[in-house]
Amino acid sequence: MIIAIGSDHAGADLKRELAALLESRGVALIDAGPDGSSSSVDYPDYGGKVSLMVSGGKADRGVLICGTGIGMSIVANKFPGIRAALCSEPLSARLSRQHNDSNILVLGGRMIGPVMAREVLEVWLDTAFEGGRHAGRLMKITNIEENIEKKTGNNS
Repeated sequence: MIIAIGSDHAGADLKRELAALLESRGVALIDAGPDGSSSSVDYPDYGGKVSLMVSGGKADRGVLICGTGIGMSIVANKFPGIRAALCSEPLSARLSRQHNDSNILVLGGRMIGPVMAREVLEVWLDTAFEGGRHAGRLMKITNIEENIEKKTGNNS
């Protein structure tokens, strides 16, 4: 599995911790940046990089971290095929995978501590999509994306 990870300045410290966890699990990691937390950066830049990698198939899944997780969620869910889930505890992480086949986990670096963030990430990594009735619902989302692309002529 290849996972792309990115953050803004508010999530840079947590990103480093989670990147180390992913590497310790043998996950192939693409770090989309930033390299540090000393200067302010814009979350759409890094959220866009990770989302494009997942949407385009360069990465299987992604992890995004900003201050609250809200901005990164908004950015990520603009990309075709992305199902980004903002999770702050293990149950939402598990259900986002089982029911929604989320492919980007979003965390709020100022909202969640590192211990809980690691637990959320591990649950998210270890949980499979259930399929079944949930697959039909995801197909409806895909159809919505395709219809928007047809109406706008935007097939980015």
